[in-house]
Amino acid sequence: MKKKRTIPGVDPEYLQRERASLIRKNRQVIYLNDKEMAAISEYCSRFNIRVGRSELYRHAIMEKILKELDESHPTLF
Repeated sequence: MKKKRTIPGVDPEYLQRERASLIRKNRQVIYLNDKEMAAISEYCSRFNIRVGRSELYRHAIMEKILKELDESHPTLF
């Protein structure tokens, strides 16, 4: 007979802390002009984006910010 392997579970307190750290508590409102909104609508329809627009904005903004932070790291000289 095969021996059952038990995999140790993740600490529930750790999971609770992780979930709490991912809660979005800070609100940020942006305004778009008609051309910007049309471009976003076109992008979503062309690439069949079905997720919420806020997720799309968040992903695009954070990707740009993280890329620039990575490229502009402090130098010694």
